[in-house]
Amino acid sequence: MPWSRTRKGGWAIAQSPILNTTITLNRLAKCGYEALLDHYRKVAPHLNEPLYTRPVRTVV
Repeated sequence: MPWSRTRKGGWAIAQSPILNTTITLNRLAKCGYEALLDHYRKVAPHLNEPLYTRPVRTVV
């Protein structure tokens, strides 16, 4: 299958065997890229807590 033809669409190119073996998460991290989930956990740590650990407001 000719993976070099981008007219096949982005999905076909993203699933190519060449990209899956050359662009790895380790290589992206070495270049300074950060995973979106890791960034989210740093920016909004309060959203990562389970709901039951948040303080409950009591009504008097």
